[in-house]
Order: sequence, then structure tokens, then C-alpha cells
Amino acid sequence: MKILVPVDGSPYTKRALAYLAAHDEWLGPQHRYTLLHAIPQVPARAAAVIDRATLKQYYEDEAEKVFKPIRTFFVKAGLDAEYLSKVGHAAETIAAVGEKGQYDLVLMGSHGHGSLGNLVLGSVANKVLAHTKLPVLVIR
Repeated sequence: MKILVPVDGSPYTKRALAYLAAHDEWLGPQHRYTLLHAIPQVPARAAAVIDRATLKQYYEDEAEKVFKPIRTFFVKAGLDAEYLSKVGHAAETIAAVGEKGQYDLVLMGSHGHGSLGNLVLGSVANKVLAHTKLPVLVIR
């Protein structure tokens, strides 16, 4: 199974990884994992005054901050994973990568605010559900 795991380094990412570790059916060499970090785009006006190399390095550094502890988790579990970072809005990026990559499952953490909190705050998980036809397993 091809599993897309969106990550942002938050406690919600840690919950999703803990869920993976606790459930043998999801964690194992029989699956192919892609860890995706969607990095918010630097506003156009700011990006216009920053040289491309500096901006590229910024995006790479932001991704590495998130991926470093996750790499440790996967190495300890004895699993290989692909690490992918994309610049853009999180929900749209997750849905687009999932659809284009023809993943079998998107496994992601969620804040778990409940209906009222999602109405007021919005939710990346809810937006992913709205933008993709792929199965999404949301860990609260």
C-alpha cells in the first residue's frame, strides 16, 4: 500500500506517527511511505527582495526541521520512506500530491477541535477531505 503521511512537526504529527507505531497493520515494510511537508509560501512582496538561492535554502531548512526527527523514527522502525516538501497551502498541496501520486491512503493527524472549532478555525484535515477522493485516515 502507498501511504501519504502529511507532517508539520506538531504534536498532531507525533500522534499520527505514534498511531503508526502502535498498529502493525499500518507500519511495516509491505507499505511504501511518503512523508509530505507543505511549507507556506513566502509572500510575493517579501520573496521579490530575497534572492532565489536564499529563498530556496529557507524552504529546505524549514522542511529539514520537520523531517529530521521523523527520519529518526523511521530508521528506528527499520523502514524506508520518501521525504517530499512542497511550497503551498497545506490542504491543497496534500490533496494534489495524493491524487497525482495515486496513493492508497492519506494518514494524517488532526487538532480534534470538534465541529464548532472547525467551523471557526478551519481544519486542514477537513479541507483535505473536501479536496480529495482518496481514503483519509485522520488521527486525533
